[in-house]
Amino acid sequence: MTTVLDERPEGFRRVAHLLASLGHPHAPVYLEVAARTAQEAADALRVTVGQIAKSVIFRRKEDDRAVLVVTSGDKRVDEKKVAALVGPIGRADAEFVKERTGYSIGGVSPVGHASPPVTLIDRELFRFDEIWAAAGHPNGVFRLSPKELVALTGGAPVADVVQG
Repeated sequence: MTTVLDERPEGFRRVAHLLASLGHPHAPVYLEVAARTAQEAADALRVTVGQIAKSVIFRRKEDDRAVLVVTSGDKRVDEKKVAALVGPIGRADAEFVKERTGYSIGGVSPVGHASPPVTLIDRELFRFDEIWAAAGHPNGVFRLSPKELVALTGGAPVADVVQG
């Protein structure tokens, strides 16, 4: 028997199974439209852009490890602040992102990465009771609280990582 979940892209299924196995109360939602940007996701969900927890991947120079910064959709990551916390970083191209996370840009989830990243969570997300993160595909999102985000990412540190 085939389920609707079986018909979804692999990254979305992986996030759905992981969230279920961890007892997360909200299954991912597959949107009718792609939400590759925070604004597109906010529009589709009818929430403020700040409630979108966008996953930004950098490449740490010293060991070529992925650095995941989960930030509020209405903020821009300050690369100098991130580097001060994790060491020198550089841009990550699409191939690096896919290889390290298992997800394509535009659908990078904060959980279920192919290789565990160094993770930082933007303290600005705590302005909201409810946030939405990518669920492994540009059409996939899931609901959570900032506190649940910290728990799901293994206790990732909350830090000031944005401009302004």
